[in-house]
Amino acid sequence: MQKRSIQRGRPAGATTFDAELAQAFGAAVRALRTERGIAQESLAHLAGIERSHMGKVERGEHMPTLAIIFKIASALECSTAVLMSKAEELLAVAQA
Repeated sequence: MQKRSIQRGRPAGATTFDAELAQAFGAAVRALRTERGIAQESLAHLAGIERSHMGKVERGEHMPTLAIIFKIASALECSTAVLMSKAEELLAVAQA
Protein backbone atom coordinates (compact mmCIF):
# COMPACT_ATOMS: atom_id res chain seq x y z
CA MET A 1 0.00 0.00 0.00
CA GLN A 2 1.42 3.32 -1.06
CA LYS A 3 1.61 6.11 1.48
CA ARG A 4 -0.26 9.29 0.52
CA SER A 5 1.69 12.48 0.86
CA ILE A 6 0.10 15.33 2.76
CA GLN A 7 0.27 18.68 1.05
CA ARG A 8 0.10 21.68 3.31
CA GLY A 9 -1.33 25.06 2.48
CA ARG A 10 -3.01 26.45 -0.58
CA PRO A 11 -1.79 26.06 -4.13
CA ALA A 12 0.54 28.84 -5.25
CA GLY A 13 -1.41 31.96 -6.12
CA ALA A 14 -4.64 30.80 -4.46
CA THR A 15 -6.27 32.96 -1.83
CA THR A 16 -9.19 32.60 0.54
CA PHE A 17 -9.40 36.33 1.30
CA ASP A 18 -12.34 38.12 -0.29
CA ALA A 19 -11.97 41.87 0.33
CA GLU A 20 -15.58 42.73 -0.49
CA LEU A 21 -16.91 40.05 1.87
CA ALA A 22 -14.45 41.06 4.61
CA GLN A 23 -15.54 44.70 4.33
CA ALA A 24 -19.24 43.75 4.48
CA PHE A 25 -18.66 41.57 7.54
CA GLY A 26 -16.65 44.33 9.22
CA ALA A 27 -19.35 46.89 8.46
CA ALA A 28 -21.94 44.52 9.96
CA VAL A 29 -19.91 44.16 13.16
CA ARG A 30 -19.47 47.94 13.37
CA ALA A 31 -23.19 48.60 12.72
CA LEU A 32 -24.34 46.13 15.38
CA ARG A 33 -21.72 47.41 17.83
CA THR A 34 -22.74 51.06 17.42
CA GLU A 35 -26.47 50.16 17.59
CA ARG A 36 -25.75 48.66 21.00
CA GLY A 37 -23.57 51.59 22.09
CA ILE A 38 -20.50 49.45 22.70
CA ALA A 39 -17.00 50.86 22.23
CA GLN A 40 -14.66 48.90 19.97
CA GLU A 41 -12.26 48.25 22.85
CA SER A 42 -15.10 46.97 25.05
CA LEU A 43 -16.35 44.66 22.32
CA ALA A 44 -12.85 43.28 21.81
CA HIS A 45 -12.54 42.68 25.56
CA LEU A 46 -15.94 40.95 25.71
CA ALA A 47 -15.01 38.78 22.71
CA GLY A 48 -11.59 37.95 24.17
CA ILE A 49 -9.58 39.31 21.26
CA GLU A 50 -7.12 42.19 20.85
CA ARG A 51 -8.56 45.63 20.09
CA SER A 52 -6.21 45.99 17.12
CA HIS A 53 -7.54 42.71 15.70
CA MET A 54 -11.12 43.93 16.17
CA GLY A 55 -10.19 47.13 14.32
CA LYS A 56 -8.80 45.11 11.41
CA VAL A 57 -11.98 43.01 11.30
CA GLU A 58 -14.19 46.12 11.28
CA ARG A 59 -12.11 47.76 8.54
CA GLY A 60 -12.28 44.62 6.41
CA GLU A 61 -8.53 44.07 6.58
CA HIS A 62 -8.86 40.67 8.23
CA MET A 63 -11.33 37.83 7.72
CA PRO A 64 -12.00 36.25 11.13
CA THR A 65 -12.10 32.53 11.75
CA LEU A 66 -15.33 30.78 12.62
CA ALA A 67 -14.32 30.73 16.30
CA ILE A 68 -13.80 34.51 16.30
CA ILE A 69 -17.15 35.05 14.55
CA PHE A 70 -18.87 33.11 17.34
CA LYS A 71 -17.00 35.15 19.98
CA ILE A 72 -17.96 38.45 18.33
CA ALA A 73 -21.62 37.41 18.03
CA SER A 74 -21.67 36.37 21.68
CA ALA A 75 -20.10 39.68 22.74
CA LEU A 76 -22.75 41.52 20.70
CA GLU A 77 -25.41 39.37 22.39
CA CYS A 78 -26.78 38.17 19.08
CA SER A 79 -26.71 34.94 17.14
CA THR A 80 -24.21 34.28 14.38
CA ALA A 81 -27.25 34.15 12.07
CA VAL A 82 -28.11 37.78 12.90
CA LEU A 83 -24.49 38.82 12.33
CA MET A 84 -24.26 36.96 9.02
CA SER A 85 -27.65 38.24 7.88
CA LYS A 86 -26.46 41.81 8.46
CA ALA A 87 -23.25 41.06 6.54
CA GLU A 88 -25.25 39.57 3.64
CA GLU A 89 -27.51 42.63 3.59
CA LEU A 90 -24.53 44.99 3.42
CA LEU A 91 -22.81 42.82 0.80
CA ALA A 92 -25.92 42.96 -1.41
CA VAL A 93 -25.98 46.76 -1.12
CA ALA A 94 -22.27 46.97 -1.99
CA GLN A 95 -22.73 44.74 -5.04
CA ALA A 96 -25.80 46.62 -6.32
